[in-house]
Amino acid sequence: MKFVTKCNNLIIDIKTSSVMKRKNIFTTISLLIISCLFCSGQTKNKPALEEAKQAIAKSNAIYFEAFSKGDSSIFIERYAKDCWIMAPGAPALHGEKGALEFFRIAYYQIGLRNGKFITTDVFGDGEEYVTEVGSWHSFDANNRMFDNGKFLVLWKKTADGWKMFRDSFSSDNSKEGPK
Repeated sequence: MKFVTKCNNLIIDIKTSSVMKRKNIFTTISLLIISCLFCSGQTKNKPALEEAKQAIAKSNAIYFEAFSKGDSSIFIERYAKDCWIMAPGAPALHGEKGALEFFRIAYYQIGLRNGKFITTDVFGDGEEYVTEVGSWHSFDANNRMFDNGKFLVLWKKTADGWKMFRDSFSSDNSKEGPK
């Protein structure tokens, strides 16, 4: 007896003989069905994750425009209304007021005028939340890099699209600046 099935372009060929007991056949077929269900569940979320990745890339491309234009509304729009911004050495800032406070500190006190995100990975189910991991560079008004580091952002799908829900980052440098 020969049993052939196809699961996500993977062809599985199970050869059976009279020696093989029915119990082993049942177990093998059961595992095969479970594997196929698992495989189909993995590919089902792939379009949702790709949609999230595209939305994140678009948001990241706009993020630093807020600082080059001096427009806090562009910055605040990147974040969920119930966001947390967790900067190193400071208490977490919450919600739209917290995002506005962070923008003001970065713009007026630190002198941030431009920057760059380099996304290393985005993972998750793509349905409600995804996690982004990467690095960043910060530039002043003379387009001189004055800081760089890494970040971990939990994105949340909202009625207004994908928004930063939890934003945590840290510098790779001492207080003296980049090395």
